[in-house]
Amino acid sequence: MRLSRFHLRTSKETPADAEIVSHKLMLKAGMLRKLAAGIYTWSPLGLRVLRKVERVVREEMDRAGAIELLMPTIQPKELWEETGRWQKFGPQLLKVKDRKEADYCYAPTAEEVITDFARQELASYKQLPVNFYQIQTKFRDEIRPRFGAMRAREFLMKDAYSFHADEASLDAEYRNMYDTYARIFTRLGLKFRAVFADTGAIGGSASHEFHVLADSGEDAIAFSDGSDYAANVELAEAVSPGARAPAMEPLRKVDTPTQKTCEDVAALLGLPLQRTVKSVALMRAATDGQPAFVLALVRGDHSVNEIKLSKLDGMSDYRLANEQEIVDHLGSEPGFLGPIAPKRPITVIADRSVAAMADFVVGANESGFHIAGVNWGRDLPEPAVVADIRNAIAGDASPDGKGVLGIARGIEVGHVFALGDKYSEAMDCTVLDAAGKAVHPLMGCYGIGVSRIVAAAIEQNHDDAGILWPEAMAPWQVAVCVINPKNDPAVADAADALYRELLAAGVDAALDDRGLRAGAMFADIELIGIPHRVVVSERGLAAGMFEYRARSGSESEQLTREALLERFRAA
Repeated sequence: MRLSRFHLRTSKETPADAEIVSHKLMLKAGMLRKLAAGIYTWSPLGLRVLRKVERVVREEMDRAGAIELLMPTIQPKELWEETGRWQKFGPQLLKVKDRKEADYCYAPTAEEVITDFARQELASYKQLPVNFYQIQTKFRDEIRPRFGAMRAREFLMKDAYSFHADEASLDAEYRNMYDTYARIFTRLGLKFRAVFADTGAIGGSASHEFHVLADSGEDAIAFSDGSDYAANVELAEAVSPGARAPAMEPLRKVDTPTQKTCEDVAALLGLPLQRTVKSVALMRAATDGQPAFVLALVRGDHSVNEIKLSKLDGMSDYRLANEQEIVDHLGSEPGFLGPIAPKRPITVIADRSVAAMADFVVGANESGFHIAGVNWGRDLPEPAVVADIRNAIAGDASPDGKGVLGIARGIEVGHVFALGDKYSEAMDCTVLDAAGKAVHPLMGCYGIGVSRIVAAAIEQNHDDAGILWPEAMAPWQVAVCVINPKNDPAVADAADALYRELLAAGVDAALDDRGLRAGAMFADIELIGIPHRVVVSERGLAAGMFEYRARSGSESEQLTREALLERFRAA
């Protein structure tokens, strides 16, 4: 590509509304242009990168045996009502009406459509297993679209759906897609981690997320330093700390006039924060339909994991208790709450770490006071429920017994689900089994955020000068930069000849023949992240040399034509 004939418009200014690095650099490099909140036009430069990612995804999905199709982005209400998701999906579902007042939605996902396709196309177990995929635009009406392509409302996604006659077949395809995703992200040159994850709104029995590791990542990942165990912090198990120590201290009421947090109480009493217990007041539906009061207890240095808590029996629809409910049950304002001597019956759910504590501090259910030296069995009943209800933290033992956990930040770019028969049953999608009986096939679901990968790659690979693309994603592999081409036709001719030789050798090259000054030209090439730069100049030609520099390198090299071409042939 000759850049004099290409639309490339960069900017030196940092956009005021861009909050994260990828958004800033994509706008400065001219990859994106905002049309509306969370909706962007991809420029020719941005589209080159997007298509590079799309190509790798398509090649690996084809290699894995998946079959490509294309489903509509506008989907009828009736399909979503079959699964109950027309209302359940929430306000992210953009709903529209046609001229006949019929209801549709702009697809945020395609489980309903693919299941409808399957119930028309699949009749026998002999047609299974099969995996259909598409690379298609999606839309989710984010309440606060931000971060450019990272959390846009409209985005490009690869979604795949497999159908199976039995669990063994589903498990095999789940592993096939897991391995395929690992190949995709490896080929794209990204540092990533596959982690156990919650199934969320999609549902299903098993789930892994694929995260690009980056300090700016929205998700926290717990990983072992002694094995390949990794899980989203929302799902990572916090293992039991061991046996409870014997009681050593007397129970005593302590004055804490203004200390309402565990941190402040620990500081006042001169105790480690780990000796305090945090009480979280909740309400859940009881068997008689009336709300029941629950006190969830975690150690002072820990935080409640809402997903883990919601998975306990009877806690699926819990909510925070309001102040009047707290006073009614415990007799105190928040900040001084605890499980000792409630005014009315309550259920205590203690995290594993709390159940193993001795001589700990809790609120006294009286403003201005806490109770120290508290012990289970002696001072209050053993908790009704003991469970893992906290977020794992760095230093916890790994759940697989190998090493300890560390915490890293990640950007989710892929997700695989084992759905089971959730959608096939809801939509009465059946095939005949070997005995001629109609059965609901099991399904798997496998998504990759193609456009999100572009932003995530920048978050992981950048410096002060701009983007540092992995080669597989770069808009071009090498830029041939011409110094003062108008002053010496021989320089322009040499650059053109080198450019054509690189193309003939299979190198994706760009010729920067725009006639810019060297500083402005080099700044553009660094900003847009081309991995290799070759400078053709009058001085270099006189010496029979080309100046080569890798985007990630700090020094330039002088190479002959043959040495330069050999370097790219070997790449």
